Amino acid sequence: MPARRDTPPADRPVRGVRSWGRVPRAMLAVAGLAVVLVGGDFAHFVWTVTTAAPPTDARADGIVVLTGGAERIPNGIALLAAGRGSRMLISGVNPQVSEAAVAKDKPSLAAFNGCCVDFGREAADTIGNAAEARKWVEAHGFRSVMVVTSAYHIPRSLAEFSEALPDRTLIPYPVVRSELELDAWWRNPAAARLLGAEYLKYLLARARLLVERAGGPSSGADRSTTL
Repeated sequence: MPARRDTPPADRPVRGVRSWGRVPRAMLAVAGLAVVLVGGDFAHFVWTVTTAAPPTDARADGIVVLTGGAERIPNGIALLAAGRGSRMLISGVNPQVSEAAVAKDKPSLAAFNGCCVDFGREAADTIGNAAEARKWVEAHGFRSVMVVTSAYHIPRSLAEFSEALPDRTLIPYPVVRSELELDAWWRNPAAARLLGAEYLKYLLARARLLVERAGGPSSGADRSTTL
């Protein structure tokens, strides 16, 4: 009597191998979906940045200018001079730079220095800008704020300011610099790098804010007051 064969025939399917074969395809599907979602989000970010235009007639109680771009302070001064805000905060001023030095660099600022311009020196980044603005807004009892910063910085700034000032009206005032050529970023390596880097920072900020919100309703307030 021939011995019994325990080895399955070559054409018999092996269930373990087949189930493992599905894993890479599932991972590829998830990865592909993530690429599509991130790509769509990046496209929306680029569209928002490249089509941003400053409002022509908006007014607010206060104006907050975020340092970091050459044209931000002059735009804030122009808004203040036009009466589109009663007071202005320049947030993120280097602690080692005096008010006189800032006024000397921006001659049009001299007319308002000592009157209705405040210099914030605590902020070292956008999170700090939002925290600094919150203290200033609450000190003056402002209900609306115009946020002046570069167009590519507007999405991240609004995310941080919305968290720090959830009960205030925020009016974005994007400063558009034509020399950056953001509207033709795909053929400008420098513009593409700038948008890519800023989008990554924006993603990280959104992720951090989601984690903070999940930690409790007071997490955003605690973060703002400690910076």
